[in-house]
Amino acid sequence: MVEKRRIVEVPYMASLAHTMNALVANHMVAVPVAAPPGHWIGVGGSMIMESDKQTGAVRKHYNGMVTMLDILAHIAGDDQMDGGDVFDLDQKMAVPVSSIIGHYLEGLSLWTLNPNTSKLDCMEVFSKGVHRTLVPLDSHMENISGVELVESASSYRMLTQMDLLRFLREHESDIEGIISRPLSELGAVTENVYAITDRTKVIEAIKFMRATMLNAVPIVTASNAHEEDHKQLIDGRGRKLIGTFSATDLRGSLLATLQSWCL
Repeated sequence: MVEKRRIVEVPYMASLAHTMNALVANHMVAVPVAAPPGHWIGVGGSMIMESDKQTGAVRKHYNGMVTMLDILAHIAGDDQMDGGDVFDLDQKMAVPVSSIIGHYLEGLSLWTLNPNTSKLDCMEVFSKGVHRTLVPLDSHMENISGVELVESASSYRMLTQMDLLRFLREHESDIEGIISRPLSELGAVTENVYAITDRTKVIEAIKFMRATMLNAVPIVTASNAHEEDHKQLIDGRGRKLIGTFSATDLRGSLLATLQSWCL
């Protein structure tokens, strides 16, 4: 965590358009939402506080995390644009960011990892579906390791699954016996493959991911059968895989680009 920059955050009353700009400018797919001390939004809020290093006074607390998928799920909601009207999309992007926290569970499960946590314990946390956590630089809980739901520190850094994978890649010689084994031996292969076809529209793919709480879906070749519904998830077993669709693919996409994809 030493070389990581201070976390980028947005205030709880920032518009979705502002939040989107922050994600694009920093090439990120998720950002914590900060609020004044004691301010709680409707869906709840974490007990992760930022406090003054000298006095210990609380400066802010984090309501949760908003991801690119939260924004897309909001755009793709049942009340989406009538006839593709641009004004309606502008209205959707004008709502405060705190109003959409919770479309995906990750936004409500904002946790911290104590700096003393071992990498093995960190891997255990990430194996449960957590993709990113905050790590305090000056934790007050020095004798505790693992996930914490309550924390107060003067500053934080964000640790992601990708950070851990990069570390393992850089130290592959130390774990060569593990990473050289086939995926089938590690239990990483599943029989149930839910997929979309290459004819599925982006807006439909987003709706699937929202309904099924998936962060990514495989893309398979469409069948020539006329009865195949490209607006539904299909069984992808036996189909030719041609790619994947995930929030990471949308990182850096401007609002105008998303608008053209979603209409």
